[in-house]
Amino acid sequence: MVCGGFACSKNALCALNVVYMLVGLLLIGVAAWAKGLGLVSSIHIIGGVIAVGVFLLLIAVAGLVGAVNHHQVLLFFYMIILGLVFIFQFGISCSCLAINLSKQTDVINASWWVMSNKTRDELERSFDCCGLFNLTTLDQQDYAFCTAVSWSARAGAPHVRCVEKSFLSIQMKP
Repeated sequence: MVCGGFACSKNALCALNVVYMLVGLLLIGVAAWAKGLGLVSSIHIIGGVIAVGVFLLLIAVAGLVGAVNHHQVLLFFYMIILGLVFIFQFGISCSCLAINLSKQTDVINASWWVMSNKTRDELERSFDCCGLFNLTTLDQQDYAFCTAVSWSARAGAPHVRCVEKSFLSIQMKP
């Protein structure tokens, strides 16, 4: 049976929306799994991933229903929403690519001092590092009170700053 005309578009749109539904369910499942195992402790990150998964699932269901029932109004709004999502993602991607190293450093430094002590301790233990930058007296105090498990086990070993183990340090190397 040859696929042509609207039947081909309908089948392709149905297949694409089934894939979108699977991705939405996968996002929801991975977020729940990560929270269940305690891999991610931030409820905001888990909530954001679940919200994106639910949004994608709803959009996929709307597209699937519109394609199967030949519902032009539903397909029109489906197309508008996907266009807006594309524009949003494109804008975020461009802004992420346009940020230079000094701005990245400023954002990371500002985020570090806004974090709770519990979050900092979790990051230090996860990345096996202590402190962020060696810029201020406050940072020296943060570095001195590092509670990362591996540092207490290594008596006299030099501490590695968290920025030295991050994405930023990869860009800093010549």
